[in-house]
Amino acid sequence: MEPKPLALVVEDNEDLNSIFSSALEKAGYIVESVYDGIRAQEILSEIVPSIITLDLHMPGVGGDVVLRRIRSDSRLKDVRVIVATADARSADAMQFQPELVLLKPISFSQLSELAKRFAPRKQTSKIIEPDN
Repeated sequence: MEPKPLALVVEDNEDLNSIFSSALEKAGYIVESVYDGIRAQEILSEIVPSIITLDLHMPGVGGDVVLRRIRSDSRLKDVRVIVATADARSADAMQFQPELVLLKPISFSQLSELAKRFAPRKQTSKIIEPDN
């Protein structure tokens, strides 16, 4: 059995953090969650998740700074980032673009379905037939 992919939820609102975490678990991920931008930066120096949900307005360090760090770190180049925000204007102005911007409120089922689409594909073996 293949290990589940890792997701990171960066959201300071406890209720939303819980909803996002549950939605990602339902989509097949193992979830780590943090409640501030400083901790997000610390944990990203230790792990490489497959997907991140990122709130822009975080205590300590803003989500835009966290996203800039993600995009400048070669270890994290393949990480899918979903920005979850109520601030459409800030999301539009971001220099380092996420894969997707979702405007709050975001439903459990919406995030779960999107996360399933972003899940890493299972490796399949290719059989190469010899030329005759």
